[in-house]
Amino acid sequence: MTSFFACTAEEREVGERAPKESVTMSSITITITYDNNPYDSRLMTAWGFSCVVGLPKQTILFDTGGDGSILLSNMKELGIEPKEIDAVVLSHIHGDHTGGLASFLNENSDVTVYLPRSFPQSFKSGVESFGAKVEEIQEAKELFGGVFTTGELNGGIKEQALVIETSSGLVVITGCAHPGVVAIVRKAKQITGDEVYLVLGGFHFPEPSVVQSFKELGVQKAAPCHCSGDKARELFKERYGEDYIEIGVGKGITVP
Repeated sequence: MTSFFACTAEEREVGERAPKESVTMSSITITITYDNNPYDSRLMTAWGFSCVVGLPKQTILFDTGGDGSILLSNMKELGIEPKEIDAVVLSHIHGDHTGGLASFLNENSDVTVYLPRSFPQSFKSGVESFGAKVEEIQEAKELFGGVFTTGELNGGIKEQALVIETSSGLVVITGCAHPGVVAIVRKAKQITGDEVYLVLGGFHFPEPSVVQSFKELGVQKAAPCHCSGDKARELFKERYGEDYIEIGVGKGITVP
């Protein structure tokens, strides 16, 4: 792993959202390419998170896990070619979410990497040294039609989440949810004004009260993984029943 992908973020202010153009997706796919929870026995598990989001016009790699060889191996087993990826979105600076980036860029540098502005300049310069384009994110904004970033949210570590408009409602994808997964959900609703269909990703060992907060916020389906913890996963499974989605590496989800 190249050293500039293991730096520490500095503090910056969080901006407000930018105006959006509403484009609702009819169908998207999410494939988990890196997680510490097992699902597909062909794939390797390791601490970290990454998923590939298939949209009608773009394919996004959200986070890159901690080890590039594991990420690329899992992608190969899943039939996902690095060259198919159009953009990379990094949630936050931690190595278990950025460690696979250098290996990925060795395979495909013809991408834009959307990362929080608080990332160190050395990291950004490292990305550009591969020939990839860097776009710094501070405020909430629309990245593509119907695809938004929450902008940098502060939870000790600056972090962004991905928000996608679908005909079923919002899909919110988190890395580690350091700012609090409930705060992220509220931000997603604020940006778009829509209801939340699915929240997927690391929930950062949330308190049991988070499950009730999800219900009060109208979150229809929950898919905690990575750093959510077994206790939280069990609580969500108990409360959400059929609307709980078990997540592990290799899991694929289609949002109609």
